[in-house]
Amino acid sequence: MLTELVQLTFDKIMQTRSYTVVVLGAKEKRFAIYTDPTVGHILQMYLTGTENPRPLTHDLMDQILRGLDVRIKQVVINDVQDTVYFSRLFLEQTVGDIRHIIEIDARPSDCITLALMNNAPVYCTRGVLEKTLPVED
Repeated sequence: MLTELVQLTFDKIMQTRSYTVVVLGAKEKRFAIYTDPTVGHILQMYLTGTENPRPLTHDLMDQILRGLDVRIKQVVINDVQDTVYFSRLFLEQTVGDIRHIIEIDARPSDCITLALMNNAPVYCTRGVLEKTLPVED
């Protein structure tokens, strides 16, 4: 069975001391993912182009992937249970004539950060979009 994917855009990030809200949008709906403030701060750094004097964990992961000639193909937010979102990070590596696609379970906040760093698309399944609560202005 094929799962319909809906491409998402970043709408905004709002930060408090205890959590960060990442608002993602599709044509028909915007929804929020909550994460810890540290991840939210890192996301804001990447969105604003702020340089960090030392590499952060996402920088390390990105450099390892680049060193192995692996590219981030896409991120798919594939499930939501209560208020917890689940996602898959799809990586692509070509060795000789063989293209490998690797699918990894990861937190949406980490996936979104890596997607931002690499200009990779972020999707959610139609089922996830239907389960989310809409965010109003």
